[in-house]
Amino acid sequence: MDRNTVIGFALIGALLIAMFVINSRSSQALQAQQAIEKRKADSIAVVKAKADTIAAKQDAKYSDSARNARVDQLPLVFKTDTAEQLITIENDVLKITFTNKGGQPKAVELKQFTTLDSQTVKLMTGDFNKLSYEFDAGGKTSKTGEVFFIIGEKKTNADKSQSISYSIKDSSGKDVITHQFSLPASGTNGYMLDFNIQMNDAAKLVKQNTLNFLWQTESPQVEKNITYEKQQTHLCYLHNGKYDFVALGSGGNEKFDKPLDWLAINPQFFVTTLLAKNKFQSAELNWVTPADSLKIIMQATANCKINVPAGGLVPLQLYYGPNDYTIMDKYNNNMHQIVTYGSGPFAFVKYINRHFLLPVWDFIRGHVASYGIVILLLTLLIRLITSPILYKSYLSGAKMKVLKPEVDALKEKFKDKNGNLDQQAFSMEQMKLWKSAGVSPLGGCLPALLQIPIFMSLYYFFQANIALRGQSFLWAKDLAAYDSIYQLPFNIPFYGDHISLFTITATLTSLLISIYSMSSMQDNTNPVMKYMPYIFPVLLLGVFNNLPAALTWYYTVSNTITLILQIVIQKYIINHDKILAQISENRKKPVKQNKLQERIQAMQESQKKIQDLKNKGNKK
Repeated sequence: MDRNTVIGFALIGALLIAMFVINSRSSQALQAQQAIEKRKADSIAVVKAKADTIAAKQDAKYSDSARNARVDQLPLVFKTDTAEQLITIENDVLKITFTNKGGQPKAVELKQFTTLDSQTVKLMTGDFNKLSYEFDAGGKTSKTGEVFFIIGEKKTNADKSQSISYSIKDSSGKDVITHQFSLPASGTNGYMLDFNIQMNDAAKLVKQNTLNFLWQTESPQVEKNITYEKQQTHLCYLHNGKYDFVALGSGGNEKFDKPLDWLAINPQFFVTTLLAKNKFQSAELNWVTPADSLKIIMQATANCKINVPAGGLVPLQLYYGPNDYTIMDKYNNNMHQIVTYGSGPFAFVKYINRHFLLPVWDFIRGHVASYGIVILLLTLLIRLITSPILYKSYLSGAKMKVLKPEVDALKEKFKDKNGNLDQQAFSMEQMKLWKSAGVSPLGGCLPALLQIPIFMSLYYFFQANIALRGQSFLWAKDLAAYDSIYQLPFNIPFYGDHISLFTITATLTSLLISIYSMSSMQDNTNPVMKYMPYIFPVLLLGVFNNLPAALTWYYTVSNTITLILQIVIQKYIINHDKILAQISENRKKPVKQNKLQERIQAMQESQKKIQDLKNKGNKK
């Protein structure tokens, strides 16, 4: 290598050494900086870990629900409690557990009613149930249902009623919002809980002096058959002074834009009602039906607007009790109408049930221990009272049976060459025959129609009668539910998954009546009329299988009495020779027609003339 080459390599080596030295120093500086940053991060992590540990220890003092309603989340001017506490007050019929979270009832038990597994009936369970409303907490909107109220004194008053109060206080200890509950001592009034909301300076707490009140409630399954219990469940209300209700269905919505006295949830035999003594200004009710597997009949949410008066007192009431007409009638607030003693086209039968059947039932029940025998005696009494109507029906049938040979002769007279009956001419002559003999064509129909109101009133009465609940008779363990003598391993459409023996006895007795009636019919050649009496009892087999045992036992008794009366009246009371003699006497008298008969005859004559004209036209 020459001199220049050596100098070049020396310079390159120097540059490489210088580069390595500079890079090494930069790397050391970077590592030092990273170490400093790491120490800072570690310090922050340590501080954060300590803070989290302190917060975790602090949060451990509160439940998840309580953590959202701690005192430090409310303005400092308000004082509340920090954890949930439960208090129970009770009388001889009701036991209510209150919580200071929201200052409201949390659980309700009806002490005198039990479920099939001998547990006390509970109308409120679970966290869905809530009474809540919004209020202004110093510029921040809070909900009472999420705030832990301060518990007041639990007192027993001079009238033996019990009361408990909950409050939110200001910094001076003065009550800002108070919830006061009072439960009567005992008796039928013991199912009504008074609930007063007292607001001091309400104008600052709620907008436009209007309380947006939320009521959430759910109804757990209580009865044996959840499907039937849902069918019997209603949502009831007194809106603008008028009572009405809607069926549960699969859910729904109702809006009320006029004053509302109360809203009620009625799952068959029990009722939960929210009442406003000064009325709700408006409300909206929504409800859903959870799956049967959850064993919850329904969940309902009502949003109500309540006017807060100048004094800040909002008086409310809560009814937790049986769907019993006698009990609810004493409150004088129309809650007794919740008892379904008649609805739809048969709404009028509720008056028969309230003012006749119920007093008679209570009288018999006061002297007879067995409810099955009470049903038997009541049914026997009703059938004896209606027996004169039954007698007139059978008497009319006996008269027509006497005239049957003459009716048959008329049929032969008005047949053409092909054997076809001239129906118009035959009907006119048959009407004349009946009139000459003094027989009314409606004589057998009207008495039967008059029995329908009694029949339907008893149908509603036994379904709605809570006194039957839990009462056993013969093989039936509960007269308010279906009686099952055998549980099927499968479900039969339109029938069910069990065999009800009272349903079978009701069907068989109905079939016996049909067979006996067929034997005394004037004309059983019509195939429709021939088989119809047998079809109806078979349909009853499917319809009645899931109905309460009290109802199917009533039908069994009623059918048996009807069959006996029918045989006795037709075989031993009605004198056919006397009827024949009376018909002969009637034929000697001048025939008198009422306006209805005149109209029927005029209509028949008009139709005959039209038919004659058509026949002449066809011949041409």
